[in-house]
Amino acid sequence: MLLSLKGNTPHAILALADGTVYIGNSIGAAGSTVGEVVFNTAMTGYQEILTDPSYCQQIVTLTYPHIGNYGVNAEDVEAEKIHAAGLIIKDLPLLASNFRMSMTLTEYLVKENTVAIAGIDTRQLTRLLRTKGAQNGCILALAQGEAVSQAAIDKAIAAAQGAPNMAGLDLAKVVSVKQTYEWTQTEWKLGAGYGVQITPKFHVVAYDFGVKKNILRMLAERGARITVVPAQTPAADVLKLKPDGIFLSNGPGDPEPCDYAIAATRELIETGIPVFGICLGHQIMALASGATTFKMQSSHHGANHPVKDLDNGRVSITSQNHGFAVDDKTLPANLRATHISLFDGTLQGLVRIDKPAFCFQGHPEASPGPHDISYLFDRFTALMEQHGGKK
Repeated sequence: MLLSLKGNTPHAILALADGTVYIGNSIGAAGSTVGEVVFNTAMTGYQEILTDPSYCQQIVTLTYPHIGNYGVNAEDVEAEKIHAAGLIIKDLPLLASNFRMSMTLTEYLVKENTVAIAGIDTRQLTRLLRTKGAQNGCILALAQGEAVSQAAIDKAIAAAQGAPNMAGLDLAKVVSVKQTYEWTQTEWKLGAGYGVQITPKFHVVAYDFGVKKNILRMLAERGARITVVPAQTPAADVLKLKPDGIFLSNGPGDPEPCDYAIAATRELIETGIPVFGICLGHQIMALASGATTFKMQSSHHGANHPVKDLDNGRVSITSQNHGFAVDDKTLPANLRATHISLFDGTLQGLVRIDKPAFCFQGHPEASPGPHDISYLFDRFTALMEQHGGKK
């Protein structure tokens, strides 16, 4: 049975900045939230999506119609809390079943104080966002028994219109860890859970711009002892740690205001230590090398994006989560494109031709899948081996 058929849950309002309004059911915490409304086409992985720090100040619309059928568990999280500003779905099944489940999606949303709405036409909403581009919105979850009123609708529209624009927002330092820490956990395996890296071959310093846990696990799985540092850590402090490789993580917001990260990355690349960037880290490496970025009209969020490797013609299905991209017309002579999106031709990968540094726009570690592009982690390991890396 679906929540939309039950009919006794509190009402909720979704209002967009252009005045579009949807009425549905509240399936999370009471109250309101604002953020940039985007859509994600993944069929699974809603828990990983919600906890991805790259979704900070974004309200996520999931295009797959039935969300919540396998509940949530304590292991499938990419961060210590939900970072998405809110959740929009079509139908929430009343029954959830999975041998690893510890609570339902609604219980999780309430526990994490996350506002969410169900029972709306997400296909229509997705078409609107695809045509007009991502825009700010507000979810207003009403109290049990409270009727939808024009005053409540007007309040939601005003909140959506008053939300800050994503362009110009430096959110990396907002979601970043405050203190340096060590990471040794490796990838999850059925029947064994997560492992521990006890015989590392390399020491990797990872910048946390909003890093996902599974990225760190995949680095550890390949022989890395990892030191995670805050987003605003100067290059000199990183060099004192004597890393064999430097990792630039994913993260939310506009890369251009992250001047501290751009400056540190520029200095670190010049040392000749291997550098690998993902998502926001890809954009920061491009900016540090002299390229520019721009806000996309139609952002990329999903797990079905085809990306072509320009070096060998291989096409991989990838996980994506970004609203900014590197402008391919601004690449300096020392940057070469390695991957492009087959959806819209935007840049997906870059390599420095003068230094051991490369980056990728998508999320090659994707916990729910796909895993086609995970070979980039092996490429990073090979770079550290070539440059004499050792623990």
